Amino acid sequence: MTDNVAALRQLLLSTPRDALPITYQQAASALALTPPRTIAQVTQALEQLMREDAAQQKPFIATLVVSRRGDDLPAAGFFELAVALGRFPEDSAQHQAAYRAEFQHALNEWNKGQS
Repeated sequence: MTDNVAALRQLLLSTPRDALPITYQQAASALALTPPRTIAQVTQALEQLMREDAAQQKPFIATLVVSRRGDDLPAAGFFELAVALGRFPEDSAQHQAAYRAEFQHALNEWNKGQS
C-alpha cells in the first residue's frame, strides 16, 4: 500500500497539466495494479495522500483523480474524507465549488512547470 501511495503521488506529479485530471482507471492502469479491487487500491492510496496533504496543510493532490462517471468529479468518498479532515464544508451543495477551487490550488502547488 505504501508503495502505491508513493507511486501515485509521483504519477500525479509527472502527469502533464493538460492531461489532468485523470480517472481512477487511468491511475490504476498507469500504476500497473492487478485485480482484485484495482480501483479500491487507487482510492485507498488517494485517501492516504489526502491525509498526508492535510497534515502538511497542502492542497489535495487527490483532486487530480476523478471518477469517469460525470462532471469530472471524484467519487463520494473523496468528499466524505475532505469534510472529515476539515477541508470541505459539510453542506454537500458546496462540494462542487470547493472541489473546483481545491483542484486549481492543487494544480498550482503540485503541477508547477508541467505543460
